[in-house]
Amino acid sequence: MATQDRLLVIDEGTTSTRAIVFDRGFAQVALAQQDLTLAYPEDGWVQQDGEEIWERTLAVCREAIEAAGGIGQIAGIGITNQRETTLVWDRATGKPIAPAIVWQDRRTARVCETMKAEGHEAAVQAETGLLLDPYFSATKIGWILDSVDGARERAEAGELAFGTVESFLIWKLTGGQVHASDVTNASRTLLYSLGLGGDGGWSEAMAALFKVPMGILPEVKPNAADFGMSNESLFGAALPILSAAGDQQSALVGQGCLAPGMAKITYGTGAFLVANTGAERPDSQNRLLGTVGYELPGGGAMALEGSIFNAGTVVKWLRDDLGLIDSAEESESVASGLKTNGGVFIVPAFTGLGAPHWNADVRGTISGLTRATTAAHLVRAGLESAAYQTLDLLEAFEADGAGIRELRVDGGMVANDWLMQFLADICNRPVLRPDYREMTALGAAALAAMQLGWLAPKEWQERPVQGIRFEPKMADAERNTLIKGWNDAMRRTLA
Repeated sequence: MATQDRLLVIDEGTTSTRAIVFDRGFAQVALAQQDLTLAYPEDGWVQQDGEEIWERTLAVCREAIEAAGGIGQIAGIGITNQRETTLVWDRATGKPIAPAIVWQDRRTARVCETMKAEGHEAAVQAETGLLLDPYFSATKIGWILDSVDGARERAEAGELAFGTVESFLIWKLTGGQVHASDVTNASRTLLYSLGLGGDGGWSEAMAALFKVPMGILPEVKPNAADFGMSNESLFGAALPILSAAGDQQSALVGQGCLAPGMAKITYGTGAFLVANTGAERPDSQNRLLGTVGYELPGGGAMALEGSIFNAGTVVKWLRDDLGLIDSAEESESVASGLKTNGGVFIVPAFTGLGAPHWNADVRGTISGLTRATTAAHLVRAGLESAAYQTLDLLEAFEADGAGIRELRVDGGMVANDWLMQFLADICNRPVLRPDYREMTALGAAALAAMQLGWLAPKEWQERPVQGIRFEPKMADAERNTLIKGWNDAMRRTLA
């Protein structure tokens, strides 16, 4: 019999689903990946096919297990996922009753504006730590229940289940035996009373406000917990599901940010800055989000978060839609080939602006164009926008009393050395980039290992990490000029 000393991690993102197998020393043994289809049926709408998510997740799991030496090697499963993306499915068939509404989707912006106008936001923030925005799951659930014939009645009758992606995958993996979520994903729905352990839980007041029947909500568990056994027919043997965490909180754990004041930022489709604030519940005065950081067998932490909606999407847009570069990698040589940005600034509000502006209606702008502007200037301005948006977040964190001294970075964009140096320069802080970049998956693996008793949280926090440190070296005058240019561009965009 093979030794079960490996962990299978499902990393289900917005644009792809991946399965990564880690050994007991957290080295990557195998990786399989498939792209996911995003559909944009109307302006501001972003949706996916839940069945496609499941089928492609299953396919990459099987491929990774085989590449890692077979099911006999695997001790269990960890899950990390795109958060807020909303599915409602039939309990009898396990099939979604509508497309999954993705976190970026803005179709419920009017509902949120109406609720704000009615004065609900203060109560919502006090209860959930979140703001009224279409980003979160509650208004998405309402939209599905009101748009699919008979759905609300079926939900009230107990025939339907709601879940964010990890919950849907757990349901599918266990053959409908387990309807569960984890505390980090639950804390992103607008339906969860923000807190750890006994202090948190589904809020009847919020469920009533958003007209969500309590019966469709999953059971909420810690991040390292027993989420049931996978169905034997899927992989040839049943595997325990040991952990689940929203992608940004999983990356917080992956980066070892298990002490108050530690923070990480992940540059993926969007960019997400998350700071560990300890056991105390965060209360933002600067339009940041209070959220659960993680909950482990030995306790947990709360977190403060700022969300940038468009980061990696900007590079994708420059490549796929404008055709200005042939690959994401090419953006680095294009940007570094210029002495300056030529006064060009791109505010990439493709789907509105996240923190600290929270404006769903605003759309992107390009400013500072002259006859001397080239394609290269646009590419550089697109990259630079990630750094300026990060600075806006850091200033809001500082104002909330959560000063961040160094940036621990991960995600696809951080492979760009030019951007990492520019980020350090604009934010005037060291940027730490680990050699192994898949921090989201690594966090889920660490959580699964903690559930198995292979690892103590303190050991993980103190684990040495190999990587590169980028120190700021830009002159103050140059930095200040660039920041002023960005602030002017942002003012024009918001106007």
